[in-house]
Amino acid sequence: MKIVLATSNRGKLREFRDMCKDEVVAFSEILGEFDIIEDGDTFAQNALIKARTIYQKLGKEYIVISDDSGISLPILNHAPGIYSARYAGADATDKENLQKLIDTLKSKNITTTPAYYTASIAIISKHGEYVVHGWMHGKVIDNTIGDGGFGYDPVFIPSGYDQTLGELEKDIKSKISHRGQALELAKPIIEMMQRS
Repeated sequence: MKIVLATSNRGKLREFRDMCKDEVVAFSEILGEFDIIEDGDTFAQNALIKARTIYQKLGKEYIVISDDSGISLPILNHAPGIYSARYAGADATDKENLQKLIDTLKSKNITTTPAYYTASIAIISKHGEYVVHGWMHGKVIDNTIGDGGFGYDPVFIPSGYDQTLGELEKDIKSKISHRGQALELAKPIIEMMQRS
């Protein structure tokens, strides 16, 4: 069964391809580009919305994987949270979202504060629907360091490290990341679906 990723985010697609040994195809390569309205109240709900939308269009011979993830800062009432990808507005770029977070911290005179990433991965096939979760805890700083990764990576320092995700090597990041943790839980489900 072909594995299709229900995202058009190039950063996420690159991470999934790096972490999965199987061929992973973006839905847009099969169906073309279109927007999916993510109106759930949680990362899990939004991941399921995306996966269901693509699965319904593709059919039973596919396994559809969808990820919804973001960063949460307890000091900001857990914002950006599920709005991480559109923190600075509906059509905001990663850079604009990142800058809004930095500006928000600076406006409150916060130079560093605890934060955590959440990843919810939904897996849908003819064998059912599953959702797994991964988390990465650490802190956010009020300036960018490093140009690796994407999104909020240049301001996030994982617990146990002294570098941002923008500085850390890709293989280290894959092992400790919220998406990597969730994908480890997703792999046995995907393998079971492929065998059935």
